[in-house]
Amino acid sequence: MTSLRESYLRCAQIARRHGKTYSTAAYLLTPSDRRHVFAIYAFCRVADDIVDEATDRPTEQTAAALAEFGDRFRTDLAAGTSSHPLLAAVVRTARELQIDPECFDRFLRSMTMDLTTSSYATWDDLVGYMDGSAAVIGEMMLPVLHPLTPEAFEPSRQLGVAFQLTNFLRDVGEDLDRGRLYLPREDLDRFDADPHTRRVDDPWRALMRFEIERTRAIYREADKGIPLLPRRSARCVATARILYSRILDRIEANDYDVFTRRARVPSAEKLWVAARSLLSPTAAG
Repeated sequence: MTSLRESYLRCAQIARRHGKTYSTAAYLLTPSDRRHVFAIYAFCRVADDIVDEATDRPTEQTAAALAEFGDRFRTDLAAGTSSHPLLAAVVRTARELQIDPECFDRFLRSMTMDLTTSSYATWDDLVGYMDGSAAVIGEMMLPVLHPLTPEAFEPSRQLGVAFQLTNFLRDVGEDLDRGRLYLPREDLDRFDADPHTRRVDDPWRALMRFEIERTRAIYREADKGIPLLPRRSARCVATARILYSRILDRIEANDYDVFTRRARVPSAEKLWVAARSLLSPTAAG
């Protein structure tokens, strides 16, 4: 049987392997808070991987696997404990932070949508999906950050959306390989851009400029929440925000080629930003 300590270590390993930017920022928190970040991240990552790594099996099997994962979590959460190697930590975190169980349900519903929905007609449609796939993660993470006021709630949701939009723009090529596209069709039509050609032409550049600016506007809305956090939490969030938004800078530097080049922030730069934030008397570093 997996001990609670072993479960949290497993979550940390998943976070460090797959979420290097989040992990770098999380190390600005206390160890007790950091473990909660890793647990929430690991829950979301494992559920997402159930969907993304199921290219060779029927949709029904993937849906069943995702439902089984969710059912096990709900059962263990109601019991207050778990023997599952991953969920033991997630259950403890959810109960300790008093995270609304509906948050996990909303996330799993969006993951289930990925099994049957391959594109989104409008921006509002995409926002509906991101409520469960991104904004809700901001809601789940907020108790870890010990906000000074309830007004931090909406900026935390917006930061989750900005992070995911950044991922969508970086990963257009990879998502196409999975048969999905997270750019609204109304935007593609507006700019006469076709990502399926995987060609960086003027319409594609115009579309990406538009999407990047929209994402940056959401980051600016999210920034309003940073002063509403205690200093340590503010430094953590500011670091993650700075690092993740720099992916957009890399996309621009790559001439909006998200088909043959992956926009990355070097590890040395991540460590430098985190160190500067830690040593600075201000939250933003």
